[in-house]
Amino acid sequence: MNIDEQLEFLRRGAVEIIREEDLRAKLEMSVREGRPLRIKFGADPTAPDIHLGHTVAIRKLRHFQELGHTVIFLIGDFTGLIGDPSGKSATRPQLTREEIAANAETYKRQIFKLLDPDRTELRFNSEWMDRLGSDGFIRLASHVTVKQIIERDDFQKRLAEERPVALHELLYPLTQAYDSVALSADVELGGTDQKFNLLMGRNLQREYAQAPQAVFITPLLEGTDGVQKMSKSLGNYVGIDEPPGEMFGKLMSISDDLMWRYYELLTDVPAADIEAMRRRAAVGESNPRDAKVSLAKRVIADFHSAAAADAAEEEFVRRFRNKEVPDEVETVGVDAEAGSLPLARLLALTGLASSVAEGRRLVEQGGVRVGGVRQTDPGVVVGAKSGEDLLIQVGKRRFLRVKVR
Repeated sequence: MNIDEQLEFLRRGAVEIIREEDLRAKLEMSVREGRPLRIKFGADPTAPDIHLGHTVAIRKLRHFQELGHTVIFLIGDFTGLIGDPSGKSATRPQLTREEIAANAETYKRQIFKLLDPDRTELRFNSEWMDRLGSDGFIRLASHVTVKQIIERDDFQKRLAEERPVALHELLYPLTQAYDSVALSADVELGGTDQKFNLLMGRNLQREYAQAPQAVFITPLLEGTDGVQKMSKSLGNYVGIDEPPGEMFGKLMSISDDLMWRYYELLTDVPAADIEAMRRRAAVGESNPRDAKVSLAKRVIADFHSAAAADAAEEEFVRRFRNKEVPDEVETVGVDAEAGSLPLARLLALTGLASSVAEGRRLVEQGGVRVGGVRQTDPGVVVGAKSGEDLLIQVGKRRFLRVKVR
């Protein structure tokens, strides 16, 4: 690829690049000097599992590797002792060294499901932070002002609400920024909640007479609930080390609207192909369920294997058909343009709900499945070709086949 093609390849899924002209210059320098860029990504091992939300940035790291660059996967065993305050309304509980070390071991094993080990440096920021010492840390702190730190939105909000901000939290952005200095990072990746920390890295590199890193900001992935960002603590996550069957079931539970975002951020399917699939589903030419099955199998194949993905689909179908669905299910016909029925309205039309309002409530409470997939959006348009059956389940025992005429 030429430089323009490389930038186009890297832009996919990026929220912001600061600054794109800096990234272009670094890519040009890499070609001119034959030196791979050093691409940094840090993760504090505050929980033992990597989930799909983390892989949005990790997939982008792999794209940099495909262009010949070196990825530095930084495990924040020192910063994990502080706890990243990004997006937090209260101080994080501090972990012990032993807890962090145990979690770090699982990270080391899981990241190479996506990254090329030959182009990856696995580093721990205790390497330089433990050596820095108290006098070195004081000298480091002299490079940033209190005003710069408390300008952070998270801190401003907590101070305005008279919530405490612990002194050690103020040190977190500075410590993360120093990682970029210690590693001579050319580019750093992080989610939108990391923007303040990433920019601090640029500023501190200037203080140490280094060329400032380009900042590559990736979006935060919504969890399976479609509302909050994916998080283990919220229970809306899909772990990359989970059994294929569990991953398949969780991915099949997401809404149709969220599915397209997962396609964009968790697969390499070309954007034009995703848009074509979305368009066909919107006009009833295809069933969104089929696209969701394909998504689940692609994701599972990335972290397990294609055979495991096929087996997970078979298990899901077998479990739903054989254990949950009665042998005889009533069929009713509904006159509608194919693919044009909001789910809450369909429940009311078929008598599965007494009204559209009750249908909405049933869906929002998680009590409705279509084709074996739990629905969370009462306004979602039920996709079906004319003449196709939709198997709808309300609660544990109410089943109905709906034929769109």
